[in-house]
Amino acid sequence: MTAKHPPNHEHIDNEMIKMEVNLDDISGEWIGNVMDLLFDAGANDVFYTPIYMKKNRPGVLLQLLCSVQAIDKMKEILLKETTTLGIRYYPITVHRMERRFIVIETEWGNVTVKQGIYHGKVFQSSPEYEDCRKLAKLHNLPLKKVYEAVWKKL
Repeated sequence: MTAKHPPNHEHIDNEMIKMEVNLDDISGEWIGNVMDLLFDAGANDVFYTPIYMKKNRPGVLLQLLCSVQAIDKMKEILLKETTTLGIRYYPITVHRMERRFIVIETEWGNVTVKQGIYHGKVFQSSPEYEDCRKLAKLHNLPLKKVYEAVWKKL
């Protein structure tokens, strides 16, 4: 096990903006495109949830988290690329654990693992999907076998 990147300092109480729109008249493909555009423009997170709207119409609640500085970019994308007529946004506080990346050696190759650290203790460990997928494909293995090999060494 070797460290790939030095640990980041714990991010406590970052001020962010949560933006959201209700959409009931938009194609699923468009929502995927909007998600990509928002991430490309600097959104920290983008997600959507099925909802029911007026007159029991099915719709989507599209939400994102971004920095205060990115509000105008996000507004423009939402207004230009979706069917919404308005956007709700408000400040939120986000607590993030310190993140550290380590490399685990398996019999098939190396896998990067992201760790979440809180008060100096590892609370989360997550093998990077793309590393595991690449090794599984290269060695004709089930993906879960690569994950299991990594978890055994943590």
